[in-house]
Amino acid sequence: MGNIKLLYFCKYFKLKLANKREYKKHIDMNERILITGGCGFVGANIALELKKNYPNIEIIVLDNLKRRGAELNIPRLKEMDITFVHGDIRNKEDFDSIGEITTLLEAAAEPSVLSGINSTPDYVLNANLVGAINCLNFAIKHKAKFIFLSTSRVYPISQLNNIDYLENTTRFDIKSTQNSTGVSEKGINEDFSLNGARSFYGTSKLSAELIIQEYMEFYGLDAVINRCGVITGAWQMGKIDQGVVVLWLAKHYWQKELSYIGFGGEGKQVRDIMHIKDLYELVKMQILDIKKFKNDIYNVGGGLESSVSLQELTKLCQEITGNIIPIHQTKENRQADIPIYITDNTKITTLTGWKPQFMPKEILVDIFEWIKENEKIVKMFLN
Repeated sequence: MGNIKLLYFCKYFKLKLANKREYKKHIDMNERILITGGCGFVGANIALELKKNYPNIEIIVLDNLKRRGAELNIPRLKEMDITFVHGDIRNKEDFDSIGEITTLLEAAAEPSVLSGINSTPDYVLNANLVGAINCLNFAIKHKAKFIFLSTSRVYPISQLNNIDYLENTTRFDIKSTQNSTGVSEKGINEDFSLNGARSFYGTSKLSAELIIQEYMEFYGLDAVINRCGVITGAWQMGKIDQGVVVLWLAKHYWQKELSYIGFGGEGKQVRDIMHIKDLYELVKMQILDIKKFKNDIYNVGGGLESSVSLQELTKLCQEITGNIIPIHQTKENRQADIPIYITDNTKITTLTGWKPQFMPKEILVDIFEWIKENEKIVKMFLN
């Protein structure tokens, strides 16, 4: 474990040095940044990283604390002098006490792909679409920059299921030749088809993207849309339908059972995973120079190098925890599930030079160390 942990810290130190070389200018000390969903895993971690690196800027986080475990971030945020406002983006009056802002990072969402499928879709549609509109109106009111965290789930299920892939020993791999546009061995790029159903979660986020583009065109909004893949890291309270990487490691840590569900029950389905610190580095670029991103849409994820199947994730968890657990098999697919998704980062990397630095084993070591250091608290949510 010692060598693995050393590798993780060396990679993070290398990343910080690279960033010091790249960023010649600093975030303006007059910046007043609002992060919606700011007590969630993504919002809170980005807020804390920003405040740590730019202590003179003011950060406000707005959150309704619906997600179990979000309340654990309140003391962490307050310790860094980040202002917490208990509010809901569905209610425009909840923005009234915030005052002027210069940047709005929209990280609030109902993020489960299954939301609305087994119940009415009211909450997911209101949170992800109506909430986004309220955020847009607040940004326009204050002439603020707007950074939107969307999702790879805007791409339709039927189109993703039509990707030609190979079944190898431990995983599915995308074939080099495809009948569809927007897909290659590198993964899915921004030209991939948007024609078809995608889940209420994906539809609500895509609808918000379209509204954002109208605000860009007609109100002069400076904005960027990031279609994020799987984001993970310490302080994520994972569930089977969202945050599965953390959940998978936690189940190994406490020696609980898991299941491979769908696609024959062999655990060969693949996702790319991105460390929250890699996403932070990109958001920081966008705050620094929003116009560089040309009011455009970018796929943002771990990429092919940071992709794993559930089988491969299991093996890494076994190596890191030293535990082997029972894993059951369910051959039948769940609604809205897909065999493979890998982000093609070519567009964002070409524009900025940004690319993920953390690979799957480093990410899992980071999560393992967090669980070990906060075992009593984490066990309440992930055991």
